[in-house]
Amino acid sequence: MYELGLVTPFWIIVLIWLAKVILMALICTLLAWLGIRVLDALTPRIHQRQRIGESPVATGLFIAGFFILIGLVIHGAITALTAVVAPILGYIFDFRTWGVLAISFIISLLIGIAWFHIVDKLTPRIPFININESPVAVGIYIFGYLVFFGLILHAALTGPL
Repeated sequence: MYELGLVTPFWIIVLIWLAKVILMALICTLLAWLGIRVLDALTPRIHQRQRIGESPVATGLFIAGFFILIGLVIHGAITALTAVVAPILGYIFDFRTWGVLAISFIISLLIGIAWFHIVDKLTPRIPFININESPVAVGIYIFGYLVFFGLILHAALTGPL
């Protein structure tokens, strides 16, 4: 007679799903770290790390941006459409999903960088380098950058495929 319901116990499915969420969050954190390194390379005249530490408000903005980034990543990892129909290791180590995540992230990052430079060139009376004069301005800049990364990682995680 055929069994009704799941063959695998529900708690095992939840543990497998949780392992994938944690792994995806770690991968996205690595990608965000790489994105911050890209920011350092793109704006060598803005000393983000030094300037943020000069103001408690700037530090608070950095921490807030980091929490939003991590929240978006965790939300994306949790809500990403996946089906537990593959073998356990195939489900957790789904390299196709990882590849799409990496490609989506890189394309989004390149588009963001391109638009950043276009807007900088189109607005010569608003010199972007002036944010280096205030630690709070640098904190707001980094806050926006972290939210940007959270959004593109979230989109990459939840995009249809």
